[in-house]
Amino acid sequence: MALTLIWPSCAIAGDKVGEVDTVFKWIGPDHKIVVEAYDDPKVNGVSCYVSRAKTGGISGGLGLAEDKSEASIACRQTGPISFDKALPRQEEVFSERASLIFKKLRVVRMVDAKRNTLVYLSYSDRVIEGSPQNSVTAVPVERSQPIPVK
Repeated sequence: MALTLIWPSCAIAGDKVGEVDTVFKWIGPDHKIVVEAYDDPKVNGVSCYVSRAKTGGISGGLGLAEDKSEASIACRQTGPISFDKALPRQEEVFSERASLIFKKLRVVRMVDAKRNTLVYLSYSDRVIEGSPQNSVTAVPVERSQPIPVK
């Protein structure tokens, strides 16, 4: 049911913040953890930082490897928060391929209207079976500025 509430993903490329190597590979790039920043396309002043594993080696260098499901997210207010229009209660805001065809890392924004807070959930899924591994973060919005909800 939750997937029916998620809108189509936005193909937004994250800004690479940095990376660290975790395993040296003789041939091809090393395995690494990358950190990327994504600005919420519908909420001005909120950025999300996602860290995730990136598979190296020959298959990783060719884009054929499947990255691990683990990811972490932290979203923060990075400027004055404003809304151009009302937000759905739940919407996929970013997604990125984690394998050649079958796996994606997804970030979903949820509106907690009672607490006037934006909640961001990261997880990965596959065509057949997703992963229960996830990470959640929240950005409170000043009570004087209610979040407009559809």
